[in-house]
Amino acid sequence: MRRLQTPEQLVSIQFAGAEVKVREGGNLAAELLAAGVSPFRETPVSGAPRNPYCMMGACFDCLVEIDGVARQACMTEVVAGMTISRHSAVRESDNA
Repeated sequence: MRRLQTPEQLVSIQFAGAEVKVREGGNLAAELLAAGVSPFRETPVSGAPRNPYCMMGACFDCLVEIDGVARQACMTEVVAGMTISRHSAVRESDNA
């Protein structure tokens, strides 16, 4: 994925402890993909890497944690200074 135009102004956000420059007001999933971020999360069962798939909020493959709250990146607007981490879903015990 790449940007069609060079954005005039980029802002800094944090993703998994690294600074990422993205376009303020842009779609978070699209901006992270354009910045080369991958993967967004890993599946709780197999640990397989996942990135955005549908880009319209139906699949949850772009799930991230923003300030400790699980959010879909494709449904989130970029705001300067965001702190984002990979979503860490914990598999429930098979005995529960």
